[in-house]
Amino acid sequence: MAQDSFSEQDRKIIKGAIKEAELNTSGEVRVHLENHCREENVLDRAAQVFAMLKMHETDLRNGVLIYMAIKDHKFAIIGDAGINAKVEEDFWDITKDKMTTHFRNGELVEGLKIGILCAGERLSEFFPYQSNDSNELSDDISFGE
Repeated sequence: MAQDSFSEQDRKIIKGAIKEAELNTSGEVRVHLENHCREENVLDRAAQVFAMLKMHETDLRNGVLIYMAIKDHKFAIIGDAGINAKVEEDFWDITKDKMTTHFRNGELVEGLKIGILCAGERLSEFFPYQSNDSNELSDDISFGE
């Protein structure tokens, strides 16, 4: 299973990055890991997981999913409608490029951490933290098969 690829310490680092990323934004970041992508197109699979995790149910529609199929060497970052309505089309390209550099070096945890923190930083530009903000989505990593 996908969670076997990450130690308990790795999971703590990833979850800590999610908490840190969400400090300056009302946006929500989730990470979903599985071994194989069940769809030919990684974005299609990421969209399925996004719906499965009910990420479209945030008040401002500002959830972000970082999806990774570990053994297939595929990943995607997708944002909800609230984000897509405000940002340029290539909004996530900088984040993806930073992550890819680490993934190519076999640094999965560091790549995810960089991606999560970068996503939080980018989200804060359009969805700054609000004093009445609540954590609408779990910070836990979700795993597929």
